[in-house]
Amino acid sequence: MTRTVNIDDLRRRARRRLPRVVFDFLDGGAEDEVTLRRNRQAYEDIRLTPRILKGGTVDLSIDLFGQKFASPFMIGPTGLNGIYWPKGDLHLAGAAEDAGIGFAVSTASNSSMEEIAQRSGGPLWFQLYPWGKEAFSRALIDRASEAGYSALIITVDSLVGGKRERDLRHGFAHEITMSAPIVLDGLMHPGWLKSVWLSNNRPRLQNLVAFLGERASDKELADFTRSQRNPHFSWEDVRRIRKQWNGPLLIKGIMCAEDALRARQEGADGVIVSNHGGRQLDGAPATIDVIGDIAGQLDKDAKILLDGGIRRGSDTVKALALGAHGVLLGRAPLYGLAAHGREGVAQALSILEDELRRTMIFVGCQSVRDLGAQHIAAMKTGVAGPG
Repeated sequence: MTRTVNIDDLRRRARRRLPRVVFDFLDGGAEDEVTLRRNRQAYEDIRLTPRILKGGTVDLSIDLFGQKFASPFMIGPTGLNGIYWPKGDLHLAGAAEDAGIGFAVSTASNSSMEEIAQRSGGPLWFQLYPWGKEAFSRALIDRASEAGYSALIITVDSLVGGKRERDLRHGFAHEITMSAPIVLDGLMHPGWLKSVWLSNNRPRLQNLVAFLGERASDKELADFTRSQRNPHFSWEDVRRIRKQWNGPLLIKGIMCAEDALRARQEGADGVIVSNHGGRQLDGAPATIDVIGDIAGQLDKDAKILLDGGIRRGSDTVKALALGAHGVLLGRAPLYGLAAHGREGVAQALSILEDELRRTMIFVGCQSVRDLGAQHIAAMKTGVAGPG
């Protein structure tokens, strides 16, 4: 077996292990996948400044809301992780704890937020999809608070679903619709079929079971998520949640300075610059394209995180140099999870940390907290630098 040396190697291993319907859900984006591709290509448009003889000891640690992270990334919120590996959320949380970084648990996780909190000793944030009526979000926020989650993320860019055409072709919508081609594909991936689909660990949307009851079927839970989309969610709702939640609050899905400023006005402690991994609005810019303008207009106390397209340690350096305080990892650890379970997640995190440390030495910066515009050599037109 070829040695795994980068995130793309883990992606190829995940592709071999997963049926096409599952891999496409992990790997795909909206419509023509222009934004999905741009999230990666935009990093290639940024050049770093090499600096020599600046010392070799590097401090990767950061502080977010009084919590220490060993590296400037955390595993971001993603749903249905049990479809890649049994108890996938627990493996992600465990690998994050081992690496000294945080894990953001999704509303659509397959292990309940309570179980994850009970079995993890690392920093945990809860990500809220503001679905349904006020009672829905209020109940989930109360549960997150009682379980000890230290920060709350409100995802605001998925109030309607993106047109993910790979999923539509498979008939996938939070559940696998069985058809002859999908059954045949499953049989051709026996390792996945046995461990995930034919086991007692078949994934369910556990955070939602409380709303429908333990006897709810997979289809009923999936139908519930679709029926609860709330395109009328507004800044007024953000103010309501701000009053309910006592800890740090972040708004995820920010893509322009105007919305970032409004989030701060409504009481958010930070923003997450995100286009949902290219899975919602196709044609939106890459997150790295807009981070500089957002960082240049927010006050110094606002925390700015970024996700989207991070596959190399150097990508994190570029994001931090342009104004981010940290990054959220989406697909990168999931490729590891889908390939090798917890071991694969640990591999992904180790690869990115090693690349990050090397890049820091190459650019002559001894602390990620000191990265800035001086470490950027050039950017192609369209990539905004810090204001």
